[in-house]
Amino acid sequence: MKDIKRIVLTGGPCAGKTTALVRVIEHFSSLGYKVFTIPEVPTMFTQAGMDYLTKNRDFFYEGEKATLEIQLALEDKFMKMAEACTEPCVIVCDRGAMDISAYMQPEMWEEITRRVGTSTAELRDQRYDAVLHLVSAADGAEQFYTTSNNASRNEAADEEGLKIARLLDKKVIEAWTGHSHLRVINNHEDFDKKLNRVLKEIANVLELPQPIEEERKYIVEITGEMPDSIESEIIQTYLVAEPGCEVRLRRRGWSGKFVNVHTTKRKISPTEELVTERQVSNNLYQSMLQQADPYRQTIHKFRKSFIWKGQFFELDTFKQPANGLLILETKGIAKHEDVKFPPFLNVIEDITGRTEYYNYNLALKTK
Repeated sequence: MKDIKRIVLTGGPCAGKTTALVRVIEHFSSLGYKVFTIPEVPTMFTQAGMDYLTKNRDFFYEGEKATLEIQLALEDKFMKMAEACTEPCVIVCDRGAMDISAYMQPEMWEEITRRVGTSTAELRDQRYDAVLHLVSAADGAEQFYTTSNNASRNEAADEEGLKIARLLDKKVIEAWTGHSHLRVINNHEDFDKKLNRVLKEIANVLELPQPIEEERKYIVEITGEMPDSIESEIIQTYLVAEPGCEVRLRRRGWSGKFVNVHTTKRKISPTEELVTERQVSNNLYQSMLQQADPYRQTIHKFRKSFIWKGQFFELDTFKQPANGLLILETKGIAKHEDVKFPPFLNVIEDITGRTEYYNYNLALKTK
């Protein structure tokens, strides 16, 4: 059976999804892929007469339930079409099933998924190979925020509208938190950089070789109150691997839930690497632990993920090894772009490229 990747392109209002989809189609079609795109179902429904701002609960409920049903049906039908193609295929969804949950109370979402015969765990963790979240222009790129390119958008381009857009942006990220391949795509001064990051992440999912890029890292200390962040616990074990290959097993937990991911990084040249990821069951995770590298200890750390001025950060507090070490890592900030450090953190040292601070090397056991 063909290995067809299903990828969600999502984000807050005015994030650039429409332009990104055009670029994705052009780029991967030129590489020989048949690119299927699933349209944004809520926009289709709004244009057909659905009112997602209605105060009529029964009308809202039936509309949201129908939205989920049509979303899943479209994805399933296009998967069948992709399976019939002879060329390699990729399916890109303009928003996915979990986006729907961000616009209603959790109780209603649970009721709707039960009625449809599915669940949050199935829709978020098992249905899609990757989720790429484009940060809304309302957060860090306000000068580019506009409602003129989407007649169904309800957030005004004023300060109150920007606040609503930022809130929706965070709600959508929270809805997808827990997916093993959730990537947050920053705003940039040059929009092309944002689009290029989308192409790079999709290429990673398709297991195409990519240039080796260093994310910037800093040792920091917390000096003030942090804003809302997504908190998780990470237990990371390195497995025995052949030379030039790094294999890790990561268990990430948040709110009492856990996801296990097996990752392999293989250098194919001095400047390129191939990264493959797959989610594994709890039973397989426990079995794989028997392959742990005897020369490396397990890494145990707590992570806070947050957006500040349109840039995405991960703040790791290590428990083992290097208890108390705080490392801030940027995600997708271009080499010549300034990092917008938040005021509640003080940068002690820039450790970008310092191999002794790579997790792989921190895990080395000392004699």
